[in-house]
Amino acid sequence: MKNIDKKSLENAFRLFDTDDINKIEVGTIKGLKDIHIYLFNGLYDFAGQIRSKNISKGGFRFANALYLNEILVKIEQMPETTFEEIVAKYVEMNIAHPFMEGNGRTMRIWLDLLLKNKLNKLVNWQFVDKSLYLQSMERSPINDLELRTLLFANLTNEINNREIIFKGIEQSYYYEGYQKEDDDEA
Repeated sequence: MKNIDKKSLENAFRLFDTDDINKIEVGTIKGLKDIHIYLFNGLYDFAGQIRSKNISKGGFRFANALYLNEILVKIEQMPETTFEEIVAKYVEMNIAHPFMEGNGRTMRIWLDLLLKNKLNKLVNWQFVDKSLYLQSMERSPINDLELRTLLFANLTNEINNREIIFKGIEQSYYYEGYQKEDDDEA
C-alpha cells in the first residue's frame, strides 16, 4: 500500500474512532467535501476542492468541469427518502466525480451516512464483491437496478457495529486497488 493510501485509510478509521463522522452534514456537497478533506488533507493539495479539470476513467468521461458546480447543486437537491432515491443520488454523484482523486472512497462513506441517517441501514461492504460492484457502477448511469440489487442484498441494520464499519472501509480501499499490508511484512 502506498504511503498516501495508508495515511488516508488511517484518516478514515480516525473519522469514525473520534466520532467526527457525526459532525458531517448528510447528503450535502459540504458533507462530501468535508469527508474528502478528512481523508486526504495533507496528502493532496486539492483535498475537499471541486475539480476544475475534466477527468475520465476506462473510457468513461465524468461530468464536465465547466458545469460541475451547477450539477452538484442539482444532485444535492435530489430526494433521499427511499433506498432507490438514495442509490440514484449516489449514482449521479459518481457520474459527477467531483474530485481529482479519492471519489470512490469518499462517496461510499457519504452513501453510508445517507443510508444510516435516512433508513437506519448501511452497506456491509465486506460482502460486496469487488468485480460485481465495479461492473454495476460502470453500468449504473444507464440503469441502476444491478447496483441497487447488489447493495440491497448487503444492507445491515448494524449501523454502529465498529467491525462492520471498519471492514467496509478496508473493502472500499480494496475496490480502488489498495491492499493492507500484513503485519508480518514490516
